[in-house]
Amino acid sequence: MTNQYTGGPALLQERRVVTEIPGPESCALHARKNAAVAQGVGTTLPVYTVAAGGGVIVDVDGNSFIDFGSGIAVTTVGNSAPLVAAAVSEQVQAFTHTCFMITPYDAYVRVAEALNRITPGTHEKRSVLFNSGAEAVENAVKIARTYTKRQAIAVFDHAYHGRTNLTMAMTSKNMPYKSGFGPFASEVYRAPLSYPFRDVGIDGPAAARRAIDVLEKQVGAENLAAVVIEPIQGEGGFIVPADGFLPTLLEWCRANGVVFVADEVQTGFARTGAMFACDHEGVVPDLIVTAKGIAGGLPLSAVTGRAEMMDAPHVGGLGGTYGGNPIACAAALAVIETIDRDGLVERARAIGTTMLERLLSFADPRIGDVRGRGAMVAIELVKPGTDEPDADLTRAVAAAAHQQGLVVLTCGTYGNVLRFLPPLSMPDHLLAEGLDLLEQIFKDA
Repeated sequence: MTNQYTGGPALLQERRVVTEIPGPESCALHARKNAAVAQGVGTTLPVYTVAAGGGVIVDVDGNSFIDFGSGIAVTTVGNSAPLVAAAVSEQVQAFTHTCFMITPYDAYVRVAEALNRITPGTHEKRSVLFNSGAEAVENAVKIARTYTKRQAIAVFDHAYHGRTNLTMAMTSKNMPYKSGFGPFASEVYRAPLSYPFRDVGIDGPAAARRAIDVLEKQVGAENLAAVVIEPIQGEGGFIVPADGFLPTLLEWCRANGVVFVADEVQTGFARTGAMFACDHEGVVPDLIVTAKGIAGGLPLSAVTGRAEMMDAPHVGGLGGTYGGNPIACAAALAVIETIDRDGLVERARAIGTTMLERLLSFADPRIGDVRGRGAMVAIELVKPGTDEPDADLTRAVAAAAHQQGLVVLTCGTYGNVLRFLPPLSMPDHLLAEGLDLLEQIFKDA
């Protein structure tokens, strides 16, 4: 399946390296950044963007990078996608803000209606809009606690749920997300995840029963408000649980009155070759959290779920000044239209097939695992002949890719996973060239 990018900025769809990386203009800007921006804000690749679209990012020095990051799964439909840009422009000229809680507007309602329609399940739903993934996760917890009248929250090994105090408690990885920022919110408990590469011989249902046993013994189902889980983990390493893990966990939640919350912040909106990652196993969560790819780069997130749960909090208990900003809502409606119009669910599947086949063909003993769904693919790097994580090699491969004009990201609890999140607007020739570059980097490393 081919995909030729036709919209957004009129950018030549080619990799082009014309200076050292970073170039002189980026270096000058980075010096200004270091003098003006808090040092706690890190930068993976200090090249300063002036344009992006299709499958490329162009920097101030004229370098054009193949984008295998999508701003961490945000620009799924492409940067400045035509329908998104047009919708945002029109909305800005109408009005930029009134606060939905003061004088509401149609776009917020239309986004809620769309989310209620496209998220898993045919039951009656409600939605509420926020700004960030972490904010939405935190509100999902508020809703679950109000509905169940319970306090405890279960999360999983390797989880990432955000940077607020509660979501830091829910996040597994210490550095850079948690170190020094405690004490954290209480009543958060952690269970083992299904991690097929490291769970040899344990199938999905058995892994779920292992997690359930921990929760029953250490928390008690009667105390548990919600189980919150990423159907495919993001920052934790793009871990795809073994088949049967999620359905078995969901069945236990249903039997014990525990709210099942799917954190689809990174996996939602066609990224995995389904509209939502839960769709791959027919899992229908009670609440689903979305963000990142929802609005093409504008800040928007949502909690969507069963009407009786969503309506449990008192009037005024949910909301926020900027939640469901009209500009972001206009962008979200255009994103959903673009996914449907351009067949991007199918495009994600095609990208995933290409990436998995090529990465498996590397046959490199340092690649312990190749995994993912759709355009959400990763390789886990290990010391040859072992499952010992090799974070040094991971950093070296990423750095080499950056120097050659390919944006890649790292992740994983052990820092040994390379993750690939190309925009679904990426042309086939750039996807192939990016994979060619990776293969040569491994040969040279």
